[in-house]
Amino acid sequence: MLGLFRENISIAFNSIKSQLLRTILTVLIIAIGITALVGILSAVTALENTISSDFASMGANTFNIQRYEFNSQRQGGGEVEKINPIISYREVKKFEDNYQYPQAQTAVSFTGTSGAEVKYINEKTDPEVRVLGVNENFLENSGLNVEKGREFNIFDIQNNNNVVILGSDFAKPEGLFKGADPIDKIISIRGGKFRVIGILESKGSTFGNNQDLRVLMPIQVARSMFTQPQINYNVSVKVDDKELLEGAQDEAILTFRNIRKLNPIEENNFGLERSDDLINRIFSITSYLNYAAWIISIITIFGSSIALMNIMLVSVTERTREIGVRKALGAKRKTIATQFFMETLIIGQLGGLLGIILGILIGIAVSAAADFDFTTPWVAILWATAITILVAILAGSYPAAKAAKQDPIESLRYE
Repeated sequence: MLGLFRENISIAFNSIKSQLLRTILTVLIIAIGITALVGILSAVTALENTISSDFASMGANTFNIQRYEFNSQRQGGGEVEKINPIISYREVKKFEDNYQYPQAQTAVSFTGTSGAEVKYINEKTDPEVRVLGVNENFLENSGLNVEKGREFNIFDIQNNNNVVILGSDFAKPEGLFKGADPIDKIISIRGGKFRVIGILESKGSTFGNNQDLRVLMPIQVARSMFTQPQINYNVSVKVDDKELLEGAQDEAILTFRNIRKLNPIEENNFGLERSDDLINRIFSITSYLNYAAWIISIITIFGSSIALMNIMLVSVTERTREIGVRKALGAKRKTIATQFFMETLIIGQLGGLLGIILGILIGIAVSAAADFDFTTPWVAILWATAITILVAILAGSYPAAKAAKQDPIESLRYE
């Protein structure tokens, strides 16, 4: 039995070599469909990994009060666009003072500029550093950790100390300090002198936004430096016990409505988002990309299965005399069917293997270009393998059965 199986494989490979161009074209058609499936699923998985790593550190017990809801500030059905007022410093300060929910801590922050130039002695950065004013709870609520040095304490914030915490890019050998220890070094931002007290752990980039090239400073110090009008502040609330999260959100909404003096029938003119809700909404968007990958690949694979069946039917016709000789020498129907089915299976798997390799390469390229966290898409690979086997079975069954049913006498007469 094993010897017959090896012989069928050998005959299948010889037949494939004799029809090399036709086989290559069929393999490529199958590979295109598998490439679309694996490539898109790889890129989507990398995107989801990046989003998960960015938000997971914040935990599921954190929520934000912001100017708009995550989805959009626009209304559907041709209604007038809704414009919410900015969240001002006066409002966030009142919120800090009035929000007294158990086991909850409030972080307040704002972006002073996204184009600061940071100087150290004779070295300086390109003007692309983001400067944030924060309070003492910002690091913990944002899931940020200090790799070296220390965090802000309440005395730094209350006394408006000229101290800063830097992103990890500043500590790189090619960074601002040229490999020297940044802690306790004095840097200059817009003419102000600041002592470095900490370096953050690396967070990488998200959608091209470098999270490691930023400066954090006490919020009042930042407010004295960045005085542009209409600054929008961010409020983040973290609850130690997730069971208290719903109550904390309700209390936060009530507190902020009171600050804005909204009457009971008025809608909220601000947004509230939980970190895990944001992840779920983004994942619901990426699910459409998964559907697109399946639709594109199924259409392409359907076409490739027709092409594969066609090449095998042509092969059966061209090798009618060979089939007759093999049957005259004692080959059974099962043996003939297995021979042609094996050819189909080999062609299908070659196309699937090529498609998987190309799809992974596309996923790696997209991840590298967009700074996503790439992981090997094992689920997509397993689906691609199963699909190519199914295509081979469907495309090879009829030609194999047709070859097995041929009459040996008529086959020997065929010219």
